[in-house]
Amino acid sequence: MEAVEDIVIAGAGLAGLATALGLHRKGVRSLVLESSPVLRASGFAFTTWTNAFRALDALGVGDKIREHHLLYERMITFSAATGEPAAKVSLKMQGKSGPHEIRTVKRDFLLQTLASELPDGTIRYSSKIVAIEEDGNVTLLHLADGSIMRTKILIGCDGVNSVVAKWLGLPKPILSGRSATRGLAEYPAGHGFGPEILQFIGQGFRSGVLPCNDTSVYWNYTWYPSPADGDAEESVAKMRSYVLDKLRAAKIPAAALGAIEQSEMSDVVSSPLRFRSPLSLVRGSISRGGVCVAGDALHPMTPELGQGGSSALEDGVVLARCLGEAFADGNGDDEGRLRAALGRYAEERRWRSIKLITAAYVVGFIQQSNNVVVKFLRDTFLSPLLAKTLVAMADFDCGTL
Repeated sequence: MEAVEDIVIAGAGLAGLATALGLHRKGVRSLVLESSPVLRASGFAFTTWTNAFRALDALGVGDKIREHHLLYERMITFSAATGEPAAKVSLKMQGKSGPHEIRTVKRDFLLQTLASELPDGTIRYSSKIVAIEEDGNVTLLHLADGSIMRTKILIGCDGVNSVVAKWLGLPKPILSGRSATRGLAEYPAGHGFGPEILQFIGQGFRSGVLPCNDTSVYWNYTWYPSPADGDAEESVAKMRSYVLDKLRAAKIPAAALGAIEQSEMSDVVSSPLRFRSPLSLVRGSISRGGVCVAGDALHPMTPELGQGGSSALEDGVVLARCLGEAFADGNGDDEGRLRAALGRYAEERRWRSIKLITAAYVVGFIQQSNNVVVKFLRDTFLSPLLAKTLVAMADFDCGTL
């Protein structure tokens, strides 16, 4: 007899663990299926904006994250053409619901923090879903090991190449034409960077250097690949050299170059950046029956807003709230109530997702364009506007559980 679950979550990334923890706080059990044998923390770190900390506070782990990560005071954007600051934005400003709060959080630390708050046995590793089918009021999950599970609710938090999103009929994410590489530098004696985000834009690339705490510095670099890049993507060493050459030519400060020179980089030398077409979400199926998607399975986006991880945490809180209400007072067997809860979640997240995906793509295009007109507008007055757009998109509250 196949195992039966109330809620199965596919993927133990940010969205999956946030959803599981939110449900746990509401007294609802879930099972998280993770295809890897251990927690995976791809990407080293991510910018965690005001909206993310509101979600983390709702989940009860915000202060644990704050204790280990630096609070930023400003963001400085440099022109890669001149090496001069093009925009300076204070991050000590008031938002709609209080002061803004921006940090760069180590991804593995956050995943481990979320996982540590879950009951033992919540995450089942080496469990990959390979096929999905409906069977009356339940969903059948076929796993790679040949086993079959039955569940009332399936939540796809299984990333850009989501099996669940494919089953729902959402189209594959689109290649943006840009790629990204990243790294993390450790300074046991302290790095000397201030509480600020440093961005470098133009000349066909966008780069950022962001201290996580007193001893760790995260950096990223996105660009338009071309045949002129040669063999840059053949190895970590060649990619590092390629990035450094580009940044030196753009007159990037020596301290920023030093962080890249001594950093650890992923074995995955570079990643093509993909995004979900906003139009596909206007009428697309975010949920159907007892199945829905969240995180990158719902809204893969280019990284210019730094909202991929933050919005995944929002998804988790909203999903847990909707499902928690549906399971309240012993209503977990009410199929209509559970499916209506997923419908409310889908409508609440649809337009937020569309807005973030669209804004991220537009900001990235402007920041990295080599078009003469776009470059002139960017370097003369658009840079401050773009920086303020990042802050404005983070001024959002997903609510409490």
